[in-house]
Amino acid sequence: MNTPLIALLLLAAAPPPQKARELAAQKQWEELYLAYAAASPADYEEAQRPGVAGPLLKGCEALLAEDAVMAYSLGERAVAFQETAGALRCLAKSALKTDQRASAEEALRKGLERFPKDGAFGLELGRMLLQDEDMTAAIATLEKVPAKAKESKEARKLLQTARAKVAEAGAARGEVERLERRLNSGEDTRTAKGTQGDGEVRAASLSYESGVGKDGMRVRANKRFAIRYFNSERDFGQRAEYEGKVVAALEESYEFTQRTLGRARERPLDVVLYTRDEFRTHLGASYANRVAGLYHDDAIRMNDAAELTQTTKATLVHEYVHAVLDEICVGGGDTVPRWFNEGLAEYLEWRFTRLDGPPRGLRDMMRGAARQGLLPKLSDMNTQAPISMANPEMAYGTSAVAVGELVRLGGMEKLLTFIGSLSPTGSFESALQSSYEMNFATLDKKVLTALSGR
Repeated sequence: MNTPLIALLLLAAAPPPQKARELAAQKQWEELYLAYAAASPADYEEAQRPGVAGPLLKGCEALLAEDAVMAYSLGERAVAFQETAGALRCLAKSALKTDQRASAEEALRKGLERFPKDGAFGLELGRMLLQDEDMTAAIATLEKVPAKAKESKEARKLLQTARAKVAEAGAARGEVERLERRLNSGEDTRTAKGTQGDGEVRAASLSYESGVGKDGMRVRANKRFAIRYFNSERDFGQRAEYEGKVVAALEESYEFTQRTLGRARERPLDVVLYTRDEFRTHLGASYANRVAGLYHDDAIRMNDAAELTQTTKATLVHEYVHAVLDEICVGGGDTVPRWFNEGLAEYLEWRFTRLDGPPRGLRDMMRGAARQGLLPKLSDMNTQAPISMANPEMAYGTSAVAVGELVRLGGMEKLLTFIGSLSPTGSFESALQSSYEMNFATLDKKVLTALSGR
């Protein structure tokens, strides 16, 4: 009998709190989760809810070390029945172990608000913000750890680290401003090492050097990126400001991908920035009307990049992931099916925007399609690009949820090992079976379970 059917049978009536205590006493954690997976706290008297939340929390804590996925599921249910400090702490810990940082952050923020005297929430949230390089928020959060809390000593150490990084960043900004002033004054900041015979700017360090390429495009490059764009009637000062914003966005993409995926691009990467009209001229009207950007011919090409919005930055992360995958795959990005390539990029884009899954509107649309049996199948997208499916947005979403399930089951490290094991001549589904013990149909079911709320 499959798991969904078991759940339906168990949920025919809301099980009493006594059932939760009995299952917990017998350490039947999976049965405990199934019994209360879809139970609504509203079906219980308020005084009864702790009787359900307590056993669920006990299961979360018991499984945290050996089965973080089930621990997370139990913790999520425990918090639904009663938002205790213990339940929120266990939910946050299990979320981090299963690489669901947005859920962990939400649980920690809720705990910090509801239980300000519990130093664990401020410490762990501050640690997360420090890892995310959000120093201002990290400092403000760590300062909320009570002086008398047992976590205060560790919080003070992290505060020192955060403040030191703020000071270091201030010094770095000063150096950037100094270089920009030189740029604005008309000085040529290029060096012989940074300029090749063909007129192309190719820096050998992380410092960006500016110039004009032989194709007439403005170029600003370091050893990671070569930014290219037409001047578009910007004066010299405007170009410096624009280039500075692009530099910041690219470095953010690099740092985020390195931190979240565990890998970044090693070879230099061209990033071509177009206005919408330029994109249409160079790549055609069909692309200009359909895509915000694309990775093609070893370069990221951004549509409508005259202004850098948060949406543009998220697209930049998406395309940067394609560039990384193209480098780390034996045989290039075409080694993997398009759904996996796009799914990984889309999943990392969600993570960049602090989402653990599809945006609410897309999730609702996907759930509706799932109920009608209309969700795209991975086997269909194995030979057909998501963008060419009947509903590209839903195809991209399905692909990303599938990748998210692989991450949930083994983390990013296992996913990278799996990618490294792929062969240009081998079967992707066979490799999936070998690494994750599932085929496309099994992963399709995992996607449906994830959309149902698990």
